[in-house]
Amino acid sequence: MDKEQLNKTALQEKVGVSNQEPTSKHAISNLKKKRQDQPSTATLLEGILSGNTAALSRSITLIESHNAAHKAKANILIENCLKHQKPSIRIGITGVPGVGKSTFIEALGTYLTALGKKVAVLAVDPSSSLSKGSILGDKTRMDALVKNPNAFIRPSAAGDSLGGVARHTRETITLCETAGYDVILIETVGVGQSETTVHSMVDFFLLLKLAGAGDELQGIKRGIIEMADAIIINKADGDNLTAAKLAKVEFNRALHFYPAKASGWTPKVVLCSAIKNKGIDAAWNLISEYMSHTNKKGYFTKKRQEQNTFWLLQSIENQLKDQFFQNETIAKELKTQLELITENKRSPFAAAEYLLNLHKTLS
Repeated sequence: MDKEQLNKTALQEKVGVSNQEPTSKHAISNLKKKRQDQPSTATLLEGILSGNTAALSRSITLIESHNAAHKAKANILIENCLKHQKPSIRIGITGVPGVGKSTFIEALGTYLTALGKKVAVLAVDPSSSLSKGSILGDKTRMDALVKNPNAFIRPSAAGDSLGGVARHTRETITLCETAGYDVILIETVGVGQSETTVHSMVDFFLLLKLAGAGDELQGIKRGIIEMADAIIINKADGDNLTAAKLAKVEFNRALHFYPAKASGWTPKVVLCSAIKNKGIDAAWNLISEYMSHTNKKGYFTKKRQEQNTFWLLQSIENQLKDQFFQNETIAKELKTQLELITENKRSPFAAAEYLLNLHKTLS
């Protein structure tokens, strides 16, 4: 790849290719038919194992589908993938909007691929509560990493999942590990929702912070910081460098007030400037140090077992929720109960109990 091509953004890859009008109704019909044709689970698995990113993408789309037939097919695919999973490091990355998550992930991903590692980025974009839509713009924000042959970026809509984590992220992790990706980076929305979900599915939980934005006070609060295995103070450059150094001192002090972690690991604070590519090596060295520590203590295996337990419980919860709302009788009766609530003829609690008892009799 020449220097001129590397300097182009992901939106400029197809220079010289003009948009053409559909040539005929026959061509459109063939295109629709081709989209409807679904490859078998054996074909998808073969593609995943061979490193075919198109097969991996189609498999992720399959497991995200709400179609009953697709779900059954996805379950078979996941079961087959479990036999071929390869070792990986699962890293959760969170932080408020504007902290520079995408820039940091691109810098870290580029650094890791230079070390010869394959990196998968599962970026979760916030969804509209009104239209349910999502921009899914991470591929354009990581335009250098998206062109890297050793990187795979998959944006997904958060939907109504807590913690801003797409509902099928765990299954996607399994697919990526089957495809041979060494490092799985999971980016959360970071809009103040519960981050417990992403914490439960990763080996290392990384919290990005900003200096000079009032974040220093958050260091003395519990919650998100208590879950963090490391705190990265991003944008530590230029006029903000002094403030970042002071924030590092404050966060280090605050971390001493927290009880010891079950892993025996003491969280650390690192300065970083993702846009200037500084501190990325220090961040990775910290993660590597953590992995070495938890492997020696046997905590890594224990954490993976806890992830599987949480995965099971949440899968049950998701399937029960689907069965409830997809039931036609329940859907019809739900409208009636909502009308009664609107007219103040029934309380929400009584309506919920009625619907749950009705579902029980229908099951």
